[in-house]
Amino acid sequence: MTGELTTVAPSRVPAVPWRDPHTVSPVELRGYIQSLEVACEQNPRSADLRTCLGMAYAMNYEVYKSMDALELAIELEPDHFFGQLKYAELHYRLRALVRAEQESLKAVDLAANRWELELARKQLQEIRRLMRDGTQKPEWTKPLAAPAFLLLAMAIILCLGVYWK
Repeated sequence: MTGELTTVAPSRVPAVPWRDPHTVSPVELRGYIQSLEVACEQNPRSADLRTCLGMAYAMNYEVYKSMDALELAIELEPDHFFGQLKYAELHYRLRALVRAEQESLKAVDLAANRWELELARKQLQEIRRLMRDGTQKPEWTKPLAAPAFLLLAMAIILCLGVYWK
């Protein structure tokens, strides 16, 4: 041994303490979230930790916190595959399928090996299947001011008609 230090590249796969999310007790999940929050405070530039935290928040049904953590992971490291994949998955789970498809396409572009590519493509395939089947929330792209005023005017006319009879 020559005393050389060998460095091992960190794994890009987020570490999770369970295989089946339905077998984790709420107490164990809360403890895991707390330890991840501390780890994120100690390593604020770690996209891996933020991704794990976002996943844990999602498992605990804390959608907004999960979204924030995953967005920060992508912001910290724009080429972070798992951060991007899990961010897309969160949109998929919320049935915001148009956004989920856009984010999954970014994950496909970031895939560094066959396994990652297969994960992203499978997710994209499922999103597109749901879109074909019509399982998505409508996008609110049109202003609602005109219909709201029309509804208000109709209600006023109806009230005046009933009052004068």
